[in-house]
Amino acid sequence: MPCTTILVGKNASYDGSTLMARNEDSGAGNFDPKKVEVIIPDKQPRYYKSVISGVEIELPDNPMRYTSVPNALNHEGIWGEAGFNEENIAMTETETITSNSRVLGADPLVKTGIGEEDMLTLVLPYIHSAREGVLRLGNLLETYGTYEMNGIGFQDINEIWWLESIGGHHWIAKRVPDDAYVVMPNQQGIDWFDFEDAYGKQEHHMCCQDMLNFIEKNHLDLAMKKNLKNFDIRAALGSHTDMDHAYNTPRAWYMVKCLNPKIDTYQPDSDDIPWSFVPEHKITIEDIKYVLSSYYQGTEYNPYIKYGDTSLAGKYRPIGINRNNFLAILQCRPYVKKEIQAVEWISMGCNAFNALVPFYANVNTSPEYVSNTNENVDTNNFYWINRMIGTLCDAHYNACHGIIDRYALKMHGLGHNFISESDEQVPENEVSSYLEACNEKMAQIAKEETQQLLNTILFVSSNEMKNAYSMSDA
Repeated sequence: MPCTTILVGKNASYDGSTLMARNEDSGAGNFDPKKVEVIIPDKQPRYYKSVISGVEIELPDNPMRYTSVPNALNHEGIWGEAGFNEENIAMTETETITSNSRVLGADPLVKTGIGEEDMLTLVLPYIHSAREGVLRLGNLLETYGTYEMNGIGFQDINEIWWLESIGGHHWIAKRVPDDAYVVMPNQQGIDWFDFEDAYGKQEHHMCCQDMLNFIEKNHLDLAMKKNLKNFDIRAALGSHTDMDHAYNTPRAWYMVKCLNPKIDTYQPDSDDIPWSFVPEHKITIEDIKYVLSSYYQGTEYNPYIKYGDTSLAGKYRPIGINRNNFLAILQCRPYVKKEIQAVEWISMGCNAFNALVPFYANVNTSPEYVSNTNENVDTNNFYWINRMIGTLCDAHYNACHGIIDRYALKMHGLGHNFISESDEQVPENEVSSYLEACNEKMAQIAKEETQQLLNTILFVSSNEMKNAYSMSDA
């Protein structure tokens, strides 16, 4: 699944939260309607069978409640994608990543293994820390294999870990530095790896037990000098193809350009863009929304550019692409009590033309506005109304993009204010019920503001129809 991810350590975020965010994008020529829902323990399967691969897995009998953003249409399975469980542990899956023929020849993908369809359902209800998430998924990969290469994020209040599957059964994982952020397009991303740590204290690195032996046996190490403490894992396991230079590395380059504008070392086709950076300023919710909605604004690659040399417009794959299904920013806040630490900021449809809405995660139900998605286009549904708005705005970009900016500014301000005020009124008992009522209120605000946006965008777009004529008989 083509997607883009950013991970932000607690000391790099504006409020000390760990922040984990990802766009889920549909494949080319396809759109996957999404919904937000809560899976209570009684609804969690005890016996799981994948739709795509047919893999069958017995699940533990003690699942926790968790949130999810699954496909609204289940013909390809669940595809849960992002959520928090009741212990405030988050997971985002998956970033489809690349590999190389040497890796795939040594450990072929497994047609009957697990994949993006399955992973959130198989892991999130059973883990009590980000590290535990790495270990559970790693064990599943070793046991059942996978039919695709993926990167998966795990988050708790202190740590974020990033796991990358390697071939059919292998995996590596690295902890996001507390003072740094990580940018991940659809490419194997971890650059340097400390095998001494991974086989020792595991403070910042983990891997499957035979990872190093696998590399050595299959001659995957491309370094001129062996260095297990600073191992070039990207050269050994990753890719740097012509396709990467049009599809992947430009996205990483632009995110770094936005968050570290003083760095001018890299180009859109650079193979050596680091996995993590210390930002020039602490990163906000709005910073994440901007980079995960971006389409190379301020560069000659902007597909909407109308001035100067337009020959490079649209050269690279945007982050804010027409096929964005949703964006989830998972925020785990250390300065409030545990019951309200987990907040999910959700947007749906094309991110270039939408806004985020915050929802508390410690709930048993989701508002109908975000959970009633089906195959029919419906303005009473958050996914579909945003899909319509994006289509109109794209066709009338110059007339509409300022309207979208004002809408997003207003919505994000309302979101921050809503969370701040709701935090202050949390009762001692019946917290989940209170938070559900808060989420319903926020959904209603989003519904009213987004409907008004559609009204405005439709009027502006109608005035720009090709058959418009200025003289009338009124």
